[in-house]
Amino acid sequence: HLLSAINGAAVARGSSFLRDRLGRRVLPEGMTLIEDPHRPRNPASKLWDAEGLPSARKALVEDGVLATWVLDLASARRLGLRSTGNAARGTSGTPSPAVTTVELTQGPASREALMARMGTGFLVTSLIGSTINPNTGDYSRGASGFWVEGGRIVRPVNEGTIAGNLIDMLARLVPANDARPHLTRVVPSLLVEEGMTVAGA
Repeated sequence: HLLSAINGAAVARGSSFLRDRLGRRVLPEGMTLIEDPHRPRNPASKLWDAEGLPSARKALVEDGVLATWVLDLASARRLGLRSTGNAARGTSGTPSPAVTTVELTQGPASREALMARMGTGFLVTSLIGSTINPNTGDYSRGASGFWVEGGRIVRPVNEGTIAGNLIDMLARLVPANDARPHLTRVVPSLLVEEGMTVAGA
């Protein structure tokens, strides 16, 4: 959802909950989100984008602060900016902004340590459906996973609902240290400590 909100096409349309937050904090201090299109042996890596511009490693969010939009030529022109070399296209259709490989700063603690810190809560392992307001960041999704009490998994949960606001959720993320480096999205388990509602039977 963060990547969708900083996509230049969404920002140019005004349909992004982060449209007024360039240069402002969107993640906790110390968290950086890097795009690296030159990662070796990664199928998403590329030297040029779909419009022939050179790609480059860059911080999308640096030390918690939103550093750039993700732009192709068209979205950059609409925003009065320069392309970030992020054009992508399929076999048919015009180019649009997209990211390649991204990596989020990991924390020092394991997922088990974050569960212990959470105490009682919901360990989400899969999400179902989507009700997201792209303009406000209001968020509601079906979810499955496990209920945690005393920092330990006690039972499975199916067909629950989690809800909140993405601006508040992103600002309260606590990362674990379990990201898998071979994936295109190198993102660890994340704890949202406050500001979410969990519902279900």
